[in-house]
Amino acid sequence: MNTTPAIVELKPFIPAHDFLLSLQFYRALGFDVVWQADAMASLKAGAAVFLLQDFKAPGHAENTVMHLWVEDADVWWAHVQASGVLAFAGVRAEPPRDQPWGQRDFVLIDPAGVLWRIGAPLAPSAASLPRPA
Repeated sequence: MNTTPAIVELKPFIPAHDFLLSLQFYRALGFDVVWQADAMASLKAGAAVFLLQDFKAPGHAENTVMHLWVEDADVWWAHVQASGVLAFAGVRAEPPRDQPWGQRDFVLIDPAGVLWRIGAPLAPSAASLPRPA
């Protein structure tokens, strides 16, 4: 019997060295600003929600990794390329490739250095991999 109290939502805090640049970056990717106050904003796209925070602790952003599970990594890669975010200062990316753990994914590094792995299952057999709820 599970006695864990109900969880409503999990929202990670994503650091931003240049808050306005990072906000522009995520909006260009298709995230909507749910609310914004001072140096913090709640961003949402589909089921993905996170808090963007003006936070500049040395090494923090460069050690933050997010995983975004999508239906098709190649479609998302094309979306990233078309969005213009690859021209933002500090942004780096690696194209999609098949991974031995059963997904096709690519790497996108935001203006602060936060690493995003954006991936999808490789094949129906990979669909049995655990997915975020």
